[in-house]
Amino acid sequence: MLDLTQDVRALTAAIVDLESVSGAEKALADEIERALAALPHLELDRSGETVVARTSLGRGERVLIAGHIDTVPVAANLPSRVEGDLLYGCGTSDMKAGVAVALRLAATVPAPNRDVTFVFYDCEEIEAERNGLARVSRDHPGWLAADFAVLMEPTDGVIEGGCQGTLRAEITVTGKRAHSARSWFGVNAIHGAEPVLARLNAYRARRPVVDGLEYHEGLNAVRVEGGVAGNVIPDACVVTVNYRFAPDLSLEEAQTHVREVFDGYEVRFVDAAPAARPGLTHPVAAAFTAAVGGTPRAKLGWTDVARFSALGVPAVNYGPGDPNLAHQQGEYVSLSKIVESERAMLDWLTT
Repeated sequence: MLDLTQDVRALTAAIVDLESVSGAEKALADEIERALAALPHLELDRSGETVVARTSLGRGERVLIAGHIDTVPVAANLPSRVEGDLLYGCGTSDMKAGVAVALRLAATVPAPNRDVTFVFYDCEEIEAERNGLARVSRDHPGWLAADFAVLMEPTDGVIEGGCQGTLRAEITVTGKRAHSARSWFGVNAIHGAEPVLARLNAYRARRPVVDGLEYHEGLNAVRVEGGVAGNVIPDACVVTVNYRFAPDLSLEEAQTHVREVFDGYEVRFVDAAPAARPGLTHPVAAAFTAAVGGTPRAKLGWTDVARFSALGVPAVNYGPGDPNLAHQQGEYVSLSKIVESERAMLDWLTT
């Protein structure tokens, strides 16, 4: 069984060495459940490979601390190893260091100044429909009730507020087929996509300030498809674009914006996820910011804080890992950063 009394650095290494690639988290989830079940101050629930533990002390506020326990596939980077201040191994940064911090808090703070719900969930690194947090929010939304949430995503020890939304859209350009030896009888749809790309090249992304944090949007082509055969003038070309939008826009407003940019073309939305506002104006968030210190910044990407936002729970990203190292074969985390993160959150929950 996981020893939650050991130093957070050693606990991180122990969790990393329990392989838990997405879809195969059962062994780690079982170990987490057994370790938490031994703590009398916690109440436990489980959904699949997601483990939820909570205090019920009747405090005036409830905060939620969440982290995913799965990793991308192992790439000859297990077992973990230590070199100086760095712990190497699959999932060290994203995000087993954060999970270790949360487990230590669950074990060592039996009477926090706020009631706390801890969520350790599965399948974050793969398709959204298998995400354990999404499953719990759908099947057991009451388990996630809170005034404020901290998602232990790797942020290099800096609070990152909210997250950007994302959508993908297909822009279709039509033409007319013809034999390529007599191309003048047709209309080349691939050539016709040039104005679409020109609009993207001329596009100037917004950099709005939302709740005091500056976000940097982006609208980019990520795929171009067209062509039938090597001797046929194509009658269709599809340019897929990805729009990363700030949390001052709803999903519907973001879609409207994309339609306006590509006015005159057929636009079909194929994937979308809403943004989440930073939530840093909430009093509980202010206390968290004061405990952690530093200057919060915007999360330039999408994370599961959006799921909390959809439930009406303001949330931030905060964890000891470096997001730039996530998913790399040489992934590592700074051991001193893990200690700093544990100390900051301990201060938040005890002072």
